Amino acid sequence: MKDINANAFGYVVVTDYVEANTGKDVSDELQKIINENPHRTIYFPDGEYILSKPICTSANPVNAVSLELSKFATLKASKDWTEKEAIVRLGAAEPFNTITVNGSNYGIIGGIIDGSGVANGVSVDSGRETLIREVSIKNTQIGIHIKHGANSNSSDADIMNVNIVGNGQPESIGVLIEGCDNTFTNMRIAHIEIGFKILAPSQFLKNLHPLYTYDAGLAGRYAESCAFWDDTNHEVWYNNCYSDQFSTGFRMKDGARLTYADCFCYWYKADGLERGFKVDGKFNSIIRDCRVHFNRNSNDNNAYITVAEEGGHGFIENPITERVTDETYKQYLVGRVI
Repeated sequence: MKDINANAFGYVVVTDYVEANTGKDVSDELQKIINENPHRTIYFPDGEYILSKPICTSANPVNAVSLELSKFATLKASKDWTEKEAIVRLGAAEPFNTITVNGSNYGIIGGIIDGSGVANGVSVDSGRETLIREVSIKNTQIGIHIKHGANSNSSDADIMNVNIVGNGQPESIGVLIEGCDNTFTNMRIAHIEIGFKILAPSQFLKNLHPLYTYDAGLAGRYAESCAFWDDTNHEVWYNNCYSDQFSTGFRMKDGARLTYADCFCYWYKADGLERGFKVDGKFNSIIRDCRVHFNRNSNDNNAYITVAEEGGHGFIENPITERVTDETYKQYLVGRVI
């Protein structure tokens, strides 16, 4: 859609009220546009919009809006950003819990969110069935933060076709998940220490690719790197998820009942202990048809899976692996090694 036609679609065009590319803070002006235009799509044409504090949308259907950014529209944190919250906070203005009222499904589509190395990107603070789609999130400590949901911790967010590039600092996270019942599909993440940190059950993850990169800020922290760190007990499904060069591909807590299918771990160079799966206790999960690939440069300190405590009722079916040195996985083997 061309910017010139945005008004014809009934959108509220922010450049009718503020000017892009000025280098000046427009956070108050943008918040005013959001507050005064309920049940409207707020459209951002190409250009850079500087913010010194978050902009917040409402989860209350009466005042909900949808944010849509053109491909090269950028919401950028200012140099003096001091907030602990994300640049865009969806549902933060008015917490609410409904999916049956028109306007209750809202979110952000398109554009670039630039944390300038200090801010978080986008958060889901409240509401149900919030959408984040086709957004590029850059230079953030936390790319996306799904907070505790409005209904018994259920956030019901749908995140798809999103790229995240973190700030390459210690404890940087691509996606932090505290609310339940979310779906994540088709995402690429880089320049972070942890790809996904999952603190709540009932998640569905498919076609996700976190990549570990050797940023200066992460020097000496390779052992802490993890593509998918799951600190829940049950009901998380992984399908076609790819850990690329992280020390640990998939980490799970003691006794967790999770399901992994057709996932992949790869290392293009050896830099310490490499393991596909790490269990902080007994192994009770299901791993099916997952490949853990150690290449010719791998050292003698690698493992398909490590467990902190032997036992458990988990099983590994048809693992695909080569050049593995630690054979703990054979204790849980079902089917054959491919």
